[in-house]
Amino acid sequence: MVIYKKLVRDKIPDIIENSENTCEVATLNQEKFIVELKKKLQEEVTEYLISSTDDHAIEELADILEVVHSLAKTHLSTIEEVEKIRQSKFEERGGFERKFLLVSTGEE
Repeated sequence: MVIYKKLVRDKIPDIIENSENTCEVATLNQEKFIVELKKKLQEEVTEYLISSTDDHAIEELADILEVVHSLAKTHLSTIEEVEKIRQSKFEERGGFERKFLLVSTGEE
């Protein structure tokens, strides 16, 4: 028996059982679900950071995006609202196309 205790996608238990294996799952309350989503986001970002190919990186970005969709719902929002805010920030502050690294300012 392998112990995971980590958030998995909805169809994973069915996939495991269809492969003639068994699994045990528990349903989280909202508070624990948010905690586990944050852990999952960190896990997926780490996997993205260590990805060594473009294909693997894109797979991990898709996983990150799936977690972001779920997190938006936990904050009583939608991915469309998140995208609207992202677009507004893009229009106000720009994106990262110019690849700037801020080295210093004249502020004290």
